[in-house]
Amino acid sequence: MLFGFLGNTLTILVVWLRPHMRSSTYLYLSSMAVSDLLILLLLPLDLYKLWRPRPWPLGDLACKMTMFLSECCTFCTILHITFLSLERYLAVCWPIMAKTLLTRRRTRTLIGCLWLGAAVSAAPVLLMVGVEDVGGEEPSDIDNRECRCTHYAVSSGLLSAMMVVSNLYFLVPLCILGLVYSLIGRTLCLRPQSSRRDQSHRHTVKMLGVIVLAFVLCWLPFHVGRTIFFFSMGTYFNLVSSVLFYLSAAVNPLLYNLMSEKYRHTVRSLTFSTNHLPRDGLTSLA
Repeated sequence: MLFGFLGNTLTILVVWLRPHMRSSTYLYLSSMAVSDLLILLLLPLDLYKLWRPRPWPLGDLACKMTMFLSECCTFCTILHITFLSLERYLAVCWPIMAKTLLTRRRTRTLIGCLWLGAAVSAAPVLLMVGVEDVGGEEPSDIDNRECRCTHYAVSSGLLSAMMVVSNLYFLVPLCILGLVYSLIGRTLCLRPQSSRRDQSHRHTVKMLGVIVLAFVLCWLPFHVGRTIFFFSMGTYFNLVSSVLFYLSAAVNPLLYNLMSEKYRHTVRSLTFSTNHLPRDGLTSLA
């Protein structure tokens, strides 16, 4: 949590305090960092529920909002990775069209629409979860209130519908990502490697490919784990997949740092409170 909080905060600061980092790619990455930060901030509550599932101390509204926020950020991250990859596809395969379509203003508007779409998709969670008494039929002095999926959600089929939506939110983007990166790879392989722009595209696509791979490795077990838990209560697999889910929210800044010299240089300049990059550094990193 601490590592992810520091890394994602640095990503946001790097983009918003350094104008040369406000390309469409880094605008997406900074918005993803906001989503990852919100996910990590919910980690202490998840740990608390594992340690002491009942009684839930924060009330019904907090129960609903924390579960909604977690689901909303999950959908939001998936949408960001998908649309960022589509943006790279346009930039590589249709560069003339990309110059017209991919402006900063449109990117900011699209990012806002992604957040809105994720919030609307996660809205049913507000009806699905709540604080319920899970005690036995006989009266007890023990407070058995728990933040959980309600009996209404199970009996009405809302839980099953939301599981389908959640899995589609992962499987459909996964198919899109596979197709997009296949087309990008094919296009780059057919072009000469001497073009400076294509070399820049190759580097960016390579970084995004690693981000997508980390996303799949961390989130595939999460979705499989939730499905197993839904059907057969596979607690241990679900616990491991949850660890990978939170790891995914923390690891992206490390990947940017490892794969992008531009990102490393800007973080270094921000850390040491310099006001600008060296001119030769800007030229080599452009």
